[in-house]
Amino acid sequence: MKTIKTVSVALVVLTAMSFAPAFAGQPHMEAALRHLRDARASLERAVPNKAGHRERAIELVNRAIAEVEAGERAAR
Repeated sequence: MKTIKTVSVALVVLTAMSFAPAFAGQPHMEAALRHLRDARASLERAVPNKAGHRERAIELVNRAIAEVEAGERAAR
């Protein structure tokens, strides 16, 4: 019985380790986050007189940043 339990635990650990690379790096998500932050910085430097569209774009970019960060957390 103890051997079966040990083998079961070992299988669970090995299975978890096999999925680790899938969650390790998120290069596309990280790149998207950098691009979004760059876009936000550009929008913030832009002339504000855009009938509210610049501000709305900043809000949407902030929401997109939050979603990407949530996705990265979920992948860990």
